[in-house]
Amino acid sequence: MKKQQFILSASGILLLLTLWFFGKTVANKDNQPAPEIAGKKSAIAFNIEEYLKSSKQKLTISQTNYVSEIENSISRGDVKTQQEKAYYQLASFWSDSLHNHELYVYYISKASMLVNSEKNLTFAARQILAEFRNEPDAAKRGWKAEQAIGLIQKAIELNPDNDSLKVDLGSCYVFGKGMAGDAQETMKGIQQLLQVVKKDSMNMQAQLVLGIGGVVSSQYEKAVERLQKVISNEPGNAEAVSWLAEAYAGKGDKENAVKWFNVSKRMLNNPQYSKEIDKRIEELK
Repeated sequence: MKKQQFILSASGILLLLTLWFFGKTVANKDNQPAPEIAGKKSAIAFNIEEYLKSSKQKLTISQTNYVSEIENSISRGDVKTQQEKAYYQLASFWSDSLHNHELYVYYISKASMLVNSEKNLTFAARQILAEFRNEPDAAKRGWKAEQAIGLIQKAIELNPDNDSLKVDLGSCYVFGKGMAGDAQETMKGIQQLLQVVKKDSMNMQAQLVLGIGGVVSSQYEKAVERLQKVISNEPGNAEAVSWLAEAYAGKGDKENAVKWFNVSKRMLNNPQYSKEIDKRIEELK
């Protein structure tokens, strides 16, 4: 029970951090609940086909006609190029006109898969990765992670030596279903990231996500070691500082947990974040 309470407390801090770091590129979800990163998986999978169908039913007549025109625009000739254009147009429509991130992800993934260039696949995957880190719904976050994983895997096929892509892939596993309590997904991410740090121990992004993965999977000693390394090399990394505090809290070192929580408060200097951290510190006491 205490472990579950610990993880639920950490989830609120995670949401605040993702809003802080990614808030300029994702939808405002201030009124949404914190991510479900406790040790239970979402019982209901996200069905994109049903979601698309229900979303279309809410369109105005003019919007419905516009979508239908794009969907029926494929004719003879270079069908692949026409399909790519249609997918990009649909992605723009759902994102720009209706701010529907799920359908943007759906169509941008389809378009990038058709283009099949490392640049397009990577760009789309990183957009989705940044977006789903801020997704409070576990089922949607898992589905978005799957889309990003598929894109990154295709990009890695095109460039197997790109370590940045491997870090992105590991991040998708950790921040996707791993955060929803799927330990196997977390371990998939950790294995990907370990390949990177084995070759380059100074890859701080890989070390950071490994540290976060260590907290999520209750490997607190390893998490502390990796997050301390990140902070030693990047003293201004507020995300590493916050997760280091959680790692210390998880291993029962209240003194260091409180110390690093207070450091994170000073670094972020955000009233909402500070309020949540004060609650977290009170829980530790």
